[in-house]
Amino acid sequence: MKLQTFVFIGVLLVAGCGGDETPPPEVYAPLTYGYLRTLHLNVASVDVVDHSAPAGSQDITAQDPVQPGQVLAQMARDRIFPAGMSGRAVFVVDAASITRNDDNVLTGVMAAHIDVFDAAGARVGYAEARVSRQHVPGSDPENLQNNLYDMTRQMMDDMNVELEFQIRRTLGAFLVANTAVPAPVTAVPLAPPVPPPAAPTDMPPGTTPDMAPGMTSPDVATPPAGMSPPTQYPEDGSAPPVQMSPPPGFLQPPAGAPP
Repeated sequence: MKLQTFVFIGVLLVAGCGGDETPPPEVYAPLTYGYLRTLHLNVASVDVVDHSAPAGSQDITAQDPVQPGQVLAQMARDRIFPAGMSGRAVFVVDAASITRNDDNVLTGVMAAHIDVFDAAGARVGYAEARVSRQHVPGSDPENLQNNLYDMTRQMMDDMNVELEFQIRRTLGAFLVANTAVPAPVTAVPLAPPVPPPAAPTDMPPGTTPDMAPGMTSPDVATPPAGMSPPTQYPEDGSAPPVQMSPPPGFLQPPAGAPP
């Protein structure tokens, strides 16, 4: 009886432990922007600096699955490139934060600017962009990390549009047209060589495929009637003259011809 009681209690403990298992943490995809149109500036280098800082006691940016300041800096690396021989550009993240007030309202702010300097270090161009978003919670329970991630993604969508607009508006003189990359050459395999036609198997002895019908090789040719066959070459490789004229008396003058 005691053994059955112990077994029953053990089953309850195992069941209780199984119900307290925490779900696995959600995986959030990194935010990158290499698929967007790139901006090429007439400078020799582009530096990216993050000067963002927490926005007071209500700042909850640290709980964001993707840090807004890092995402904004990555966007600059993905889209802004040098295309000149001198000078430099500096992209500065000025603000990237999300705060939550006493009513659980989330407010996000992003700001950045870009300076262009000539070879002597003088600033010759400037552009800035600023965006913001707000999220008011509803009556249903919400996932804070999901809200922070979505707010960062939405602000980055706005920043990509606003920053490109401001760069084209105030730094248009420093933009260089993108150079089209030629398509790679595709190797085309050559057709296999056409084999020569096979020699007929029913050809007469002493003939070759390229000879006209009735022709024979010179070494087996039969001289005309009354003509001596050609003398064969000796084995030492020398080539003595071959007598091919008819023997004396072979040719006869026609009847009635003067002697």
